[in-house]
Amino acid sequence: MVLILVAACGWVVYQYDYAIREQRVTVTGAAQPLHGVLALPPRGTGPFGLVVFVHGDGPVDATHDTFYRPIWEALAQAGFASLSWDKPGINGAPGNWLDQSMDDRARETAAAIAWARTQPEIDPDRIGLWGASQAGWVMPKVAAADPRLRFMIAVSPAINWLRQGRYNLLAELAKSGASPDEVDAAKARSDENLHYLRTDASYADARSAGVADGMSPDRWRFARRNLASDASADLAKVHVPVLLMLGGHDVNVDVVDTEAGYRHNLPDPGLLQIANYPGATHSMVPVDLEDSTVESTLVAVFAPRSLFAPGVLQAQRDFVASQSPRR
Repeated sequence: MVLILVAACGWVVYQYDYAIREQRVTVTGAAQPLHGVLALPPRGTGPFGLVVFVHGDGPVDATHDTFYRPIWEALAQAGFASLSWDKPGINGAPGNWLDQSMDDRARETAAAIAWARTQPEIDPDRIGLWGASQAGWVMPKVAAADPRLRFMIAVSPAINWLRQGRYNLLAELAKSGASPDEVDAAKARSDENLHYLRTDASYADARSAGVADGMSPDRWRFARRNLASDASADLAKVHVPVLLMLGGHDVNVDVVDTEAGYRHNLPDPGLLQIANYPGATHSMVPVDLEDSTVESTLVAVFAPRSLFAPGVLQAQRDFVASQSPRR
């Protein structure tokens, strides 16, 4: 029994011993200092290429509760460092992420890139973006404005904020087995919420009218601020290679709409590489694993690299490895 316990403990230690060197950094130049993590390849002094991580929705810390580390390790195998930071207001970082618009987030990301270009370990001409979900409204703005960026990895992004919200509502209802009457009622509530958001109503007015149920005042203002987000115009100005990663069991984003949007809007079809994972969810996790709390917890503890659908980590590693400096 002792040997089994020792072996189990050793296996867990091995699984969390990622082949990266993490440094806590303070990124300056944004609206407020960003509390970040710079994950370097395990050996060498660089300068390394860099992947700047742009979070999706929610109160995300720099490592996304360690979820990013297997990705950082895969990118490090291709000779790339990774930079990520706590969202404003998370882990003691200044600010409040719910006060941000997508333009604010783009400016924050651009400031992080400018900071990274001053770091001796980083090759300023091999910097690209990685972003998931809500980052799909941020990264194209940054890429369109920065001709020095080299690439973009877009994981489960959406094109239009309102279409994404309605798709997510209906997909969640379908997954839960809602009746037609329940679907109609949910759509009516959503439409009423949308009416008040579009009229720029205050949170107090919305609550008085019986809408905004389950939303905090900050969340209401965040939704109102970002309601018109659409990536189409920004994507039309993107001239770097793009890896678009989509899961066949995504209930958050309509991947058919997203793929069509990227194919239609990117000015050069040759720049787009699409990786479809039929068995994966919005998070690029196998659907059977994500649907089982017990199994996903065990995998997260004992084999975190296996959280991702087969091929996901390798696709990202291979994509960044193919990016070379501009001459």
